[in-house]
Amino acid sequence: MYAGKTLFAQLMDYLPWTTFTRIVNRYDGHHRVRTLPCAEHFRVLAFAQLTYRESLRDIEACLSAQSAKLYYMGIRSPVKRSTLSDASERRDGRIYAEFAQRLIMQARKLYVGEELGLDLSSTVYALDSATIDLCLSLFPWAPFRSTKAAVKMHTLLDLRGNISSFMHISDGKLHDVNALDLMIPEPGTIYIMDRAYLDFDRLFSLHQAREPLNKS
Repeated sequence: MYAGKTLFAQLMDYLPWTTFTRIVNRYDGHHRVRTLPCAEHFRVLAFAQLTYRESLRDIEACLSAQSAKLYYMGIRSPVKRSTLSDASERRDGRIYAEFAQRLIMQARKLYVGEELGLDLSSTVYALDSATIDLCLSLFPWAPFRSTKAAVKMHTLLDLRGNISSFMHISDGKLHDVNALDLMIPEPGTIYIMDRAYLDFDRLFSLHQAREPLNKS
């Protein structure tokens, strides 16, 4: 039986941890942190995502069931849901957002030569949103309707590799077309979107960005 690194640990080895450390230092991520350093926090969140955990309690139970392997996963001590909750609430979200952008750049380079099945040399993006329903009593800061709370996730997907190149989470009431104001148009690309984004002023701005300003 193989007794080396777990599959999860091998996946984590591919991440640019030196870059992560620089980002943590930039935002002073370890200020007054006694347990669950930022790197371990990220590993726990990555594990939860990869294993489809649905709650903090679910994460705690799953990791507790594998307590003998935590050290080999890069997690030095058992993770309590209260500790994880405090870390997720107090850590600067820009640490993980910036690291995610770094990983997206790394992944897009791997798929730059992938065929789209169409005779197109341009980058092709698909823009859409998804409304995520929440319990109004638990999330009163996200009112959506009289009896429901919600947030909306706006996503720009690079169809070469199906990689998210832009994401923005807003309240559920924000109309889809407003996402066009948040994007930085990329010259020479094709954007695919539905009729919810029909606004001629905003679409004209995208049209004006179709070519680089300086071709030299």
